[in-house]
Amino acid sequence: MAKFGVLETDPSMAAKATEELKKELQRLVSRIVDEDESCADTTDKALKILFALRDFKFKGSLDFGVETENPALPQEFRCPISKQLMRDPVVVATGQTYDRPFIQKWLKDGHRTCPRTQQVLSHTILTPNNLVREMISEWCKEHGIELPKPVEDVDEEVITDADRGHLNSLLERMSSSASDQKEAARELRLLTKRMPSFRALFGECTDAVPQLLSPLSPDAVDVDPELQEDLITTVLNLSIHDNNKKLVAEDPMAIPVLIESLKSGTIETRTNAAAALFTLSALDSNKLIIGKSGALKPLLDLLEEGHPLAMKDVASAIFNLCIVLENKGRAVHDGAVTVILKKIMDGILVDELLAILAMLSSHQRAVEEMGELGAVPCLLRIIRESKCERNKENCIAILHTVCFNDRAKLRAIREEENDYGTISRLAQTGTSRAKRKANGILERLNRVALITHTA
Repeated sequence: MAKFGVLETDPSMAAKATEELKKELQRLVSRIVDEDESCADTTDKALKILFALRDFKFKGSLDFGVETENPALPQEFRCPISKQLMRDPVVVATGQTYDRPFIQKWLKDGHRTCPRTQQVLSHTILTPNNLVREMISEWCKEHGIELPKPVEDVDEEVITDADRGHLNSLLERMSSSASDQKEAARELRLLTKRMPSFRALFGECTDAVPQLLSPLSPDAVDVDPELQEDLITTVLNLSIHDNNKKLVAEDPMAIPVLIESLKSGTIETRTNAAAALFTLSALDSNKLIIGKSGALKPLLDLLEEGHPLAMKDVASAIFNLCIVLENKGRAVHDGAVTVILKKIMDGILVDELLAILAMLSSHQRAVEEMGELGAVPCLLRIIRESKCERNKENCIAILHTVCFNDRAKLRAIREEENDYGTISRLAQTGTSRAKRKANGILERLNRVALITHTA
């Protein structure tokens, strides 16, 4: 009988093994039929042989637990370590391609050489080999094989002293020629996007951020737009890592460079600068640093420009910064109410901007400006027409503040209530907060009406 776990690739041997399996299966079936009580062990053996014969029929080879090596599979599609079809091909420093989980295990076991060439790896960064991945995909389609899915949730790449040296060499090139700066900046952008561990590596070097941004210093002239975009995007990538938020924001150069980049460069540079400020402002201490540095005015200017690519990141940054009381005043002083209300009236980014306006409504000057700029009819219309409960809640919260600060605005609200019953309806169907604010306005209207009637 052919032994389990043995792979027969020779055709004559395979045929002989098949006959042996069939004879063994007949013997086992006869025993099962003849015995009064079938032995579970006998049945299991018979099932195993049946499965083996089935697999042989479909695959053309015997496989009893060891993965079959399909002779038609191109050698370049096999991982040199596992000998299996690669799911997630990646390139190491020597240029060789491996399947990600197997080369990662190799590295984590302490090896610092390329398994195929035995060369010492200058770094352990793994770069996706998209070309091989596409070729594998096409081959699988042609042969009716399901494309293997990449292994998910793999651990972060190992960082070695070689990687630290690689980072230092890239940062040193920031003070070199223009071509060197561009090449290094592009690589840093890609590495910090792809490797969480490489972002963390920045935190080990106190001079890393100043070195990175040195080409964008105030003394630099005629900065190449692509270089600026790559460096600002690298800052954005770094700021995603929690331990880097304080490091970046407290660097004397970082926030001023981001603010300057809000004003100039490609639209992607400006958008990523806004996104970086938003990400950095997750820390309250950073909100204060960013606000004091004057970021709100260029953010509002970019919002007013209304470029579709930048709008959401800008709105997110403004919202996050205005959580801090000091920054509300700065935003109002820099014209936030005018810019935001105009966008809302134009139906642009209504959800996000209403949330900011509701936050600013706790500032006295903001409330006065809303009244002067015709916010009341706009907000009432949104409550009447919108299907978004959050938007209705923000609108009624703003109106509650406005009408309690400016009695003259109650007339417009009363007319709305008489014509459409907008406030009453919200008091019955809105969120708990919306109901509370709507009832507060209705009580105010009734009180004023009673005073007027009595007078």
